[in-house]
Amino acid sequence: MSAFATLTSRTVVLRERNIDTDQIIPARYLTTTERRGLGRYAFNDWRTLADGSPNPEFPFNRAENMGARILVAGRNFGCGSSREHAPWALTDLGLRAVISTEIADIFRSNALKNGLLPIVLDADIVDELLERPGIELSIDVASRSVTLPDGRRVQFPLDAFAQTCLLEGVDQLGYLLKQTPAIQRYEESAHAR
Repeated sequence: MSAFATLTSRTVVLRERNIDTDQIIPARYLTTTERRGLGRYAFNDWRTLADGSPNPEFPFNRAENMGARILVAGRNFGCGSSREHAPWALTDLGLRAVISTEIADIFRSNALKNGLLPIVLDADIVDELLERPGIELSIDVASRSVTLPDGRRVQFPLDAFAQTCLLEGVDQLGYLLKQTPAIQRYEESAHAR
């Protein structure tokens, strides 16, 4: 997982509410534990037409959204099952942050463990972002803020441990492994007593 301190990117917008993990990554693609390559299946049933060709109306298929790293979505993003493949698919698609008024708890936890920042903002701000696809936002993990195009800075909640892991580019296990020298010193002193 790469460190995540700041990000400036255009947004891609999915106005739909209740986007569940089966819409993010359909169950038929959960046959792997490999994270790479899942991005091509992200939102597969919306991205493709019945004949398998790309749906030209779907935001991720539109040229103006290529390279966007911030997804703005309708309320209750990531609901449904607890599949970790959902944040894997989104990060493989190139996303680093998802902004909504509500993000499902299990999805939120899985996202943070995989370097995808789930940001919950007030409805009036998210509604504004949903109406302005393609605008540029700046995210600062250290200050827990999003800077809007007009210069307003909006704070978002993020617990201190998740923030530390994002800034250091480690997951929970990686964080613990970085503490190995301190753990060994403690064990040696405890054994000596």
